[in-house]
Amino acid sequence: MNEMIIEAIKNKQLLAFIYNDKNRIVEPYTLGVSTKGNDTLSAYQIDGGSNSSKDLSWRQFIVPDIEQLKILDKSFEIIRDGYNPNSDKFDPVYATV
Repeated sequence: MNEMIIEAIKNKQLLAFIYNDKNRIVEPYTLGVSTKGNDTLSAYQIDGGSNSSKDLSWRQFIVPDIEQLKILDKSFEIIRDGYNPNSDKFDPVYATV
């Protein structure tokens, strides 16, 4: 699954998946190991549900909890406000935009 996410990050392609029983569509930005030791995707959610908020915004997704991952044929070009390629939230970083 990490390979698919890395491919999407490198190509700036949208991802679709199910997380916590909710459909999500996200712009993937960073994949790495979180401070809690989990492979984690940092992404900007542009569509779908959420258990924590109705706002579409930055989210962290624990990779093993992602289901039915698909790379979409749609890409994104604009880098969202709040993106920090030098964030200390991930060590190591597998891929980042």
